[in-house]
Amino acid sequence: MANRVWRNAQLATMADDGIGIVADGLVAAADGKIVYVGPAASAPAFANAEVIDCEGRWITPGLIDCHTHLVFGGDRAGEFAARLEGVTYEEIAHAGGGIVSTMRATRAASEAELIAQTLPRLDALLAEGVTTVEVKSGYGLSLDDELKMLRAARALGRERDVRVVTTFLGAHAVPPEFADDVEGYVNAVVDRMLPAVVESDLADAVDAFCEGIGFTTAQTERVFVAAAAHGLPVKLHAEQLSPLGGASLAARFGALSADHLEHATDEDVAAMRAAGTVAVLLPGAYYFMRETKLPPIAALRAAGVPIALATDCNPGTSPLTSPLLVLNMAATLFRLTVVEALRGVTVNAAKALGLGDAIGSLEVGKSCDLAIWSIQDPAELVYRIGFNPLHTRIRNGR
Repeated sequence: MANRVWRNAQLATMADDGIGIVADGLVAAADGKIVYVGPAASAPAFANAEVIDCEGRWITPGLIDCHTHLVFGGDRAGEFAARLEGVTYEEIAHAGGGIVSTMRATRAASEAELIAQTLPRLDALLAEGVTTVEVKSGYGLSLDDELKMLRAARALGRERDVRVVTTFLGAHAVPPEFADDVEGYVNAVVDRMLPAVVESDLADAVDAFCEGIGFTTAQTERVFVAAAAHGLPVKLHAEQLSPLGGASLAARFGALSADHLEHATDEDVAAMRAAGTVAVLLPGAYYFMRETKLPPIAALRAAGVPIALATDCNPGTSPLTSPLLVLNMAATLFRLTVVEALRGVTVNAAKALGLGDAIGSLEVGKSCDLAIWSIQDPAELVYRIGFNPLHTRIRNGR
């Protein structure tokens, strides 16, 4: 039995180690789940199902943006202008800008205002085939404002037909009221914020910014211990600006992912491989910050660490809302192959969210999240710049 059938399509299933191409393929869905995917010639008859003729177009899984800071107030265009004049990101942060400036704008905005400001950014992602998006908190930096951000993030999934995965990032930066008491702020994250987030059922995971301008490995470990006690998986902003061993720490806690990783060492990579931790690479931030140190792509490949890609959409270091541009950036800046790039926004992005059993590939039993493209070859999705060939986005078979 099936409700809808998509026929006359080329499939890129992502169900094996490559793209998983099926020529003249067919996808059938019932109640939002895939019930058949494969050659049309082998498909059973689906009586009474609505049939959609894809006219030879390509179908991939719906794209997954597995690392965003989509909900925030204001913007940081002025800081971008300052960086063009030679001021570093660290100098801006130490002067009270950076994350703290976004904190002020986010605290000043109501929940409704945050939702309204975020929807255009979300719509840009959906317009390029995204069916699942992760959204972090981390710009409130107080109990009430972190909860406000997470409620706004969850509301996005009601305002639009998209799966929203929320992450509590209270340990993103130290707010001004705790400038002289960093440990006191970590205490607040662990003892007050996290329990309230859990009680409100507003987060699917916990993240932290382990960096010289963020939190030490010892402070991050405290957050991870608390997250584990509450039964929440962890992920980490790790090794973006300096090698602190955050990726190894994340792996020790079985983290879903370690993200950025420009300064990750061989030891970090080995630890991630052993733990099954996904490497989430963020070429938008690399590009926008004009970084020169590449993530250890060769080491990640050699170790077999799954590589995911994401926009890292945020106001300060990656104001990017184009997953298709991320694909091209990953290829041109990081030298990822077409296969690696496409798997990075589908099957491996699903793993980075702990949702590998539900989404990310075209397989029976998984959610029928599809992106239907007017292309001749999947490589076009990586090759073209500033061009969106999306024909139709399908979420849960709709």
